[in-house]
Amino acid sequence: MKKILFTLGLIAVSLGVFAQDGGSPMNKAVNKLTRSNDFLMVQIAYEGWSGTPDSIKTGLNRGFNIALMYDFPFKKSKLSIAPGIGISTSGVYLKDHTMDIQGRLNANQVSFPVTNTKKNKVATTYIEIPVELRYRSVPDNANKGFKAAIGLKIGALVDAHTKVKYTGANGTKNIDKDANRGFFNPWRFSATGRIGMGNIALFGSFALNPLLKDDKSNVDIKAYQIGIAISGL
Repeated sequence: MKKILFTLGLIAVSLGVFAQDGGSPMNKAVNKLTRSNDFLMVQIAYEGWSGTPDSIKTGLNRGFNIALMYDFPFKKSKLSIAPGIGISTSGVYLKDHTMDIQGRLNANQVSFPVTNTKKNKVATTYIEIPVELRYRSVPDNANKGFKAAIGLKIGALVDAHTKVKYTGANGTKNIDKDANRGFFNPWRFSATGRIGMGNIALFGSFALNPLLKDDKSNVDIKAYQIGIAISGL
């Protein structure tokens, strides 16, 4: 442990010495490393579905996104562009209905049978490539000042499943889980936006294409998220 601390200390001192030369390559490298770029993006959201029939109600749905993004600033400007890679998960809770994604009632189409169970979850997971056009009032430090961004996300579906929790006749707690991506669109295209101060922002996203394949559903469900974004590094 002492050797590790000594080595880290030596590296820090060396960086400080070399960085004193304002035009040196080392100084430029240190500045690049210490410049805050909003490299890490964490989003906690309410997830909703638009386009569902009036009979299908949802509850307190949740979404969680995390992405690593790299900021490319435009020279002498407060604007930048940032591509990245991330993962998005969501859980939508249906009231008095389940979502049949195994084709038990209709082998060719998703259906929403009525149920007495109260905990009926539809979960999806996407690997995403987000791209943002960013504005920062303090371009050299994303931890400060006003920030705004608009962008697009392309997501590839990697998991889709339903989970139903219910109590059996003998009082036992049971869970039925079905996984099937066959009825879902394999890709999701979403428009995004966020606005905030420092490391905290409000954000929103809206899917531009349906959740389900056109030939596998008679509903035009499109997912959206509204929530809080935390960014830094």
